[in-house]
Amino acid sequence: MQLTSPKKKFQSLPLGDGGAIGKYRWTICALVFFATTINYLDRQTISLVKADLDAEFGWSKTDYANITVAFQLTYALAMFGVGRLIDRLGTKIGYALSLFLWSLAAIGHALVKSTTGFLVARGFLGMTESGNFPSAIKAIAEWFPKKERALATGIFNSGTNIGAIIAPLTVPFIAREYGWQWAFIITGAIGLIWLLFWFWLYEVPAKQKRLKQQEFNYIHSDTDEVISLVATESTQKVSWVRVLQFKQTWALAIGKFLTDGVWWFYLFWLPDFLHEQYRLAQTEMAIPIAVVYVISSAGSIFGGWLPMNFIKRGWPIFKARKTSMLIYALCAIPVFTAQLLGTYSIWFPVFIVGFGAAAHQAWSANIYTTVSDMFPKKTVASITGIAGMAGGFGGIIVSKSAGYLFDYYKSLHSIEKGYFILFTFCSIAYITAWLIMHLLVPKMKKIEI
Repeated sequence: MQLTSPKKKFQSLPLGDGGAIGKYRWTICALVFFATTINYLDRQTISLVKADLDAEFGWSKTDYANITVAFQLTYALAMFGVGRLIDRLGTKIGYALSLFLWSLAAIGHALVKSTTGFLVARGFLGMTESGNFPSAIKAIAEWFPKKERALATGIFNSGTNIGAIIAPLTVPFIAREYGWQWAFIITGAIGLIWLLFWFWLYEVPAKQKRLKQQEFNYIHSDTDEVISLVATESTQKVSWVRVLQFKQTWALAIGKFLTDGVWWFYLFWLPDFLHEQYRLAQTEMAIPIAVVYVISSAGSIFGGWLPMNFIKRGWPIFKARKTSMLIYALCAIPVFTAQLLGTYSIWFPVFIVGFGAAAHQAWSANIYTTVSDMFPKKTVASITGIAGMAGGFGGIIVSKSAGYLFDYYKSLHSIEKGYFILFTFCSIAYITAWLIMHLLVPKMKKIEI
């Protein structure tokens, strides 16, 4: 618990360029980036050893869908409370606790001996991994002024792609050489190493001895935010009933509900798509999957850069954010052609899905940052948790639908029709979400709680 008096106080000093006055905040961004990379490395491992598990446990598409839903259900339910818990514990302890527990959960998969055991293991992993994004968004809100938050969020959020790139390049080969159990053990253990760097390098700005006064002033340079002189602001209680009264909360939740399922679909079902459509073995799909996430990683960083560029040109923050999100929503529309063009070459769906995944990551960087634009810092993790819960339930619906659709159309020897339906949903989800969010929150209004 962060209970001591802050080391630094805000002083009115010339700010200049944030990059010229200190860069420690980017060290924090790097820590969050690596945590997010580990988060996605751990959660994607199962999709890359699916063929081994199918053979050992005799899973159908519906069985696998149920196992992915176990992760998503506990992830979604935990999201509702984990944000509030992190707001109360503080970022340092809350993030560390979450990562420690999900590392144990990931390693625990190696001990599983049945399908039911995988349901339990995935459920525990989902519950514990839910702490990553509320913690990450809260850390970025604590360490960055508004004009840099989208870029910082885009950078750390690109860790989802780096994790998804590393996984297919390592997990199938570990499983082939040492067995699928060791794939879970090795990937899960990496998080325990991260904890050492987290406790060494992280503190809130007011207590960070490595932080220069001038950079501290720059971090707290937003005129519409009350500068906290006490590092324990995060312990102030705000009820869920209170935050659910705002249309902004519902706009964010609906935006996540409609779009998170797309990302879950890519993450958990893309390897299966490549296997069913092109009969690729686990090791053969490493490069195509890695290409998808290399493209999406670029989208994550670009997604943070574009609104920052608009803001530097004098655009209001809300207009810059909303315009950028509209562009990203439009970029997702071509995804419906992935199945159709895939009949000509595997690389058509690889690049099309990669572009769609990049659009998602760009969208995600901005929808997360919108939370800290509209709500005070003490509620950021709670609001992120509520929105993440909504996104988790959206992902559950997509995963269950995918399992039923693929089993049904596979029985008709037309599984490609099932994939076409899912890719069509992926193409229209973002523009639908943008329109609903625009109707609920047409203008920027800072929430005071």
